[in-house]
Amino acid sequence: MKKELSQRIEIPEGVNVTIEGARVVAEGKEGKNEREFNLASLDLKKKDNAIVIGSKKSSKNEKRRMNTIAAHIKNLIQGVQEKFEYKLKICFSHFPITVEAKGNEALIKNFLGEKTPRKAKIPSYDNHIFFKDVITVTASNIETAGQAAANLETATRISNKDRRVFQDGIFITSKCGEEI
Repeated sequence: MKKELSQRIEIPEGVNVTIEGARVVAEGKEGKNEREFNLASLDLKKKDNAIVIGSKKSSKNEKRRMNTIAAHIKNLIQGVQEKFEYKLKICFSHFPITVEAKGNEALIKNFLGEKTPRKAKIPSYDNHIFFKDVITVTASNIETAGQAAANLETATRISNKDRRVFQDGIFITSKCGEEI
């Protein structure tokens, strides 16, 4: 059964949101985020100090897409208010691992005693800070911060060995302030 549905997202103080067709641009004190959405049969409008996503005749699919777009827009707004932060821990038992940044790559040296360093791609517009055993990745876009953290973690994945014995690697310890 099709019916009229809409969802309203409030825009907080200090955040400027503009809508250009299917593209949403949010600007705040931490920078600028933008994203283009596949609206298909949905309407995206800015009314007063809120964003309204809706459809005159919506089914389950439109409702799902509406909720997904609303979640993405909330992340855009939250990212320009305060940056998303991921913390990763460098763990090793015998061979000391060193991590250094070169451009948009991180080089992981001496992992399990390997001679060639492993590489992990890091998006260039992220801030990343390397300490002795903790890596902090911050970005105003949750997707780029999460992807950079995931790339660092998967670069040190160990295959064909017993995970109970070989526990070396880089592991995510907190996502956006939540301990894992």
